Amino acid sequence: MSRPRAAGRSRGPDPDQLPLPAPATPPAKRRAVQTPAQIAKGAIAKRGKPSAVPGNVMLTMTFDLKRSLAERLSERAVRAGVSMEAVILDLVKDELGP
Repeated sequence: MSRPRAAGRSRGPDPDQLPLPAPATPPAKRRAVQTPAQIAKGAIAKRGKPSAVPGNVMLTMTFDLKRSLAERLSERAVRAGVSMEAVILDLVKDELGP
């Protein structure tokens, strides 16, 4: 059995307490328009890790490849005697330059 409510207690706000004003919304931030080169530089600064080679950066990537493409990349790596990462790096360098 529940306890009876105390007489004189109201469920509304206390009349002696004034309501708080609504919090002010912060002004919208204006961002400067960035070039793709500036965006890329910021992304690498955030995602890249320092490399043992001065001037280089370590990036970790995951590729979702069709099995046939992955097998061809692996076959090329085996023939060249290098890792599959080295094969992919060579392909990227050939396409984009050093």
